[in-house]
Amino acid sequence: MSVLAAFAVPHPPLIVPAVGHGREREIDATIEAYQEVGRRIIELDPDTIVISSPHTAYYLDYLHIAPGDKAVGSFASFGAPDEGSAVRFDAELASELARCAEAEGIPAGTSGQREADLDWGVLVPLHFVQCAHDRLEPRGGKGGRALPELPYRIVRLGIAGLAPDVNYRFGTLVRKVSDLLGRRIVYVASGDLSHKLSESGPYGYAPEGPEFDKLACRAFKTGDFLELLRADPGLCERAAECGLRSFQIMAGALDRTPVKPELLSYEGPFGVGYGVAAFTPTGPVDSDNGRAFGEQYVSWHQADQKRRRGAESPWVKLARFSLERYVRDHVQTDPANDLPRDLAAALPVELFSTRAGAFVSLKINGQLRGCIGTIAPVRDSLAAEICANAVSAGCRDPRFPAVREDELDELVYDVDVLSEPERIPGPASLDPKRYGVIVSTADGRRGLLLPDLDGVDTAEEQLGIAARKGGIDLEEDEAALERFTVTRHL
Repeated sequence: MSVLAAFAVPHPPLIVPAVGHGREREIDATIEAYQEVGRRIIELDPDTIVISSPHTAYYLDYLHIAPGDKAVGSFASFGAPDEGSAVRFDAELASELARCAEAEGIPAGTSGQREADLDWGVLVPLHFVQCAHDRLEPRGGKGGRALPELPYRIVRLGIAGLAPDVNYRFGTLVRKVSDLLGRRIVYVASGDLSHKLSESGPYGYAPEGPEFDKLACRAFKTGDFLELLRADPGLCERAAECGLRSFQIMAGALDRTPVKPELLSYEGPFGVGYGVAAFTPTGPVDSDNGRAFGEQYVSWHQADQKRRRGAESPWVKLARFSLERYVRDHVQTDPANDLPRDLAAALPVELFSTRAGAFVSLKINGQLRGCIGTIAPVRDSLAAEICANAVSAGCRDPRFPAVREDELDELVYDVDVLSEPERIPGPASLDPKRYGVIVSTADGRRGLLLPDLDGVDTAEEQLGIAARKGGIDLEEDEAALERFTVTRHL
């Protein structure tokens, strides 16, 4: 069995004494659990430690595998330049993993290196491995801890905005390639839980924060990785978690493997959730043991898609029909003449009798895939506004490539119908949950942000994003503010 064990761990830099300067004592339970993880890894004596980190190269549609033979990193950006690690990469395992990913149609590889130095998502786990090793083989000297003295090589993986089942499949490939090369590996999934547990924390509070942490801890405690795959993307976004995709890859590395799950600790004293968990295989890989979570997720997702499509509002059904027709047939829909009879019969009369600005937003795998709209109506009816903006959101948003036909079934739509904007004197008149905002200047620059968006919790955040979209500097430019409400259709 190539996977000796897997661990889910957080990565707060302040847990390292040279960075924390005493604050690390506030997370003693996390430190004790982390020390246990380090001790277990030393006892297992793996050939290679595979670490996935949210803070290495991140791409929306590509899982990055760090190339090369070695790398170094320090906590210099956290005020501790003498604290860090130097590692030898398992270049053969990384290269074979990239080759097999390409062969199996998984978007992963060693291209696109951005920052060669080790990030803190890797450095924090290695700190505890190094500490456990040093207790066995103490050395003199100060700082500059060097992993080359350890008999382990490293594979560093990034995460991406891919579907949960793709992350899981990539994890299964990690084990497959390790088996192929005869590597004994330990998988370390580096990632914090929610960053929104407390108003006094650096990211504030959201009710979804504790909810996400309960979900993750339950999965860690029971070993039910299906919970990690089915987690609602909107909830995860509002919780501001950073470890979920890392945990999903780890789950794939343990596909069909019976494990002993242990939640070693959980704390959140700084407004950020820190969970430490261990998963120890207790038997061989078995397709009949009920732990084929990737297959279970695909079945659940297909049923959930069918349920979601059935529950879509007429506004969304119209937007979906327009975009799908355009992508498949390259035809722009005229809703007065081109709609199927059943769809036309389901649409409210107001879609054809009123005019209004409307935005169509698209998401895939919980990530924005396009958003285009009109502040004021420019077409003969709201129905025509929605049809045109759906096509623009999917195919003309300059931030994204045009939607492909194979993506259509995965798209989740919002249709926002806008009220007439009203001028406001300043930010005090805003509420990002209730009002959208328009920031404009006399020379024609204008930026807009819709209300009630995941991750936008304050008027200041809302104004800043809207201004940036319009190329406006709020400190230097004289800008006018308007607010509006939306009726959101899902």
